[in-house]
Amino acid sequence: MSTGAMVLIVFGLFLVGGCISFVKQGLPKSVVALLAVGAVFSIAAGVLKIG
Repeated sequence: MSTGAMVLIVFGLFLVGGCISFVKQGLPKSVVALLAVGAVFSIAAGVLKIG
């Protein structure tokens, strides 16, 4: 596994943790959705970079 792919996946998981935290804090759903989209794109880019 390349280092770049691993960094993207870890960053995506960090953003997922932020989503969970923002939901618990009661932030607007649009902010959480934007963060979730970024997390999904980051994890997907990391997974695609592996292959």
